[in-house]
Amino acid sequence: MTGREGIKDINDIEGIEGIIESGLDIDPGLATLAREAEEACRHDIETIDALASRNFARVLHAFREAGVTDQDLGGTTGYGYDDRGREAAEAVFARVFGAEAAIVRHQIASGTHALALCLFGLLLPGDEILFATGDPYDTLRDVVGMARPVPGSCAELGVTWRVVPREGERQTFDVDRIRCAVGDRTKVVFIQRSRGYTWQSSVPVSEIERIARAVKEEKPDVVVVVDNCYGEFTEDREPTAAGADIAAGSLIKNPGGGIAPAGGYIVGRRDLVERIAARLTAPGVGTAVGPSLGQSRLILQGFFLAPVVVAESLAGTRVAAQVFRALGYPTLPGPREVSSDTVLAVRTFSRDRLLTFCRGFHLASPVNARYAPEPSPLPGYSDSVIMAGGTFVQGSSSELTVDAPLRPPYIAYIQGGLSRHHVKLAVLAGLSALSRRGILRPGAGNGSDAQGNPE
Repeated sequence: MTGREGIKDINDIEGIEGIIESGLDIDPGLATLAREAEEACRHDIETIDALASRNFARVLHAFREAGVTDQDLGGTTGYGYDDRGREAAEAVFARVFGAEAAIVRHQIASGTHALALCLFGLLLPGDEILFATGDPYDTLRDVVGMARPVPGSCAELGVTWRVVPREGERQTFDVDRIRCAVGDRTKVVFIQRSRGYTWQSSVPVSEIERIARAVKEEKPDVVVVVDNCYGEFTEDREPTAAGADIAAGSLIKNPGGGIAPAGGYIVGRRDLVERIAARLTAPGVGTAVGPSLGQSRLILQGFFLAPVVVAESLAGTRVAAQVFRALGYPTLPGPREVSSDTVLAVRTFSRDRLLTFCRGFHLASPVNARYAPEPSPLPGYSDSVIMAGGTFVQGSSSELTVDAPLRPPYIAYIQGGLSRHHVKLAVLAGLSALSRRGILRPGAGNGSDAQGNPE
């Protein structure tokens, strides 16, 4: 949810009456199924815990190398000259990401804002963006000006774009095809790591490395930019340690650890980071200004906890995926796919089933649980979106949410989770809401079969 316009009283929602009075009221059969799923996923969870251990050690080493002190946890106002907390956070991020430099600011409003800064900092009139892994995420399309004229977009400044589409049911991509698509005017090759609001696999760091190597063989001065949202700490290295020039994301997703109240980051080559910083502040000023306003402690502490928080999310959604598949719902990642983001996509096949699941899921929220999420228009999206999951930080996907644009085949995107136990309870609450209405399994009582076709 993004505001009061997207919610109404739970008792006014058709088909969910009575659940709030009885608590979560989990279906006993579903609880048993979840316990079986946990047992089936034991090896996967052990692997995720081992990943968390490696990533946590890497983060701790970066804090020690950067020499973070308690004096760095304070803040500045005004111009923010010589802000020790800001400089400490940027030094730690750069080390963890294997990058030369970083921008870490609470003034960056979102992941889209961070990526927009990258594009406007790196591109000049006449340059071209090559989207290497298919169409970009919904909100970035307006930044580029892809679907419609938008004041201030890249298109208005004379920047053009091309897309290398993904192919097939799993929306795979061909590295050789990407390399051949690089042209004389291509300045930025853009890679979206997460699946976004699309039924496609996330892009692992090994594939990012292959793409970066291939496009630079074709055109050495091309800049590889990675939308790293939802991807941080899902593997044991980041894109900038594997050939990407720039990576960017949001602090209310993985790297904020559920604690950062706002912000975003950009990491990469020092010369490119300085160009981008000129768009964040002003040319000639760059990274030298920007008060932390006392937010450095939350940003640093959240980043310190992030590897463990991400592991909790991965473990929770791994078990949830097992439950969904047992009930007949396809998921991405699939049973043998290694996840490179903290998003679990589930095909629900009908609008009714999707809304019922989201509203049941929301009942397990720590905040706003007595309200029900409603689909509503959101800036940057072409479809109405339902956003369930009451969070301590508005819209914080790291805390646990389920988002869904209202378009066939009605895919629910379950994101984040500070605790695997919270993920399990919320998913069971959503599925129990379906069970009460007799539409738990695909094709049951909603006018469509398991493939989403009319019955």
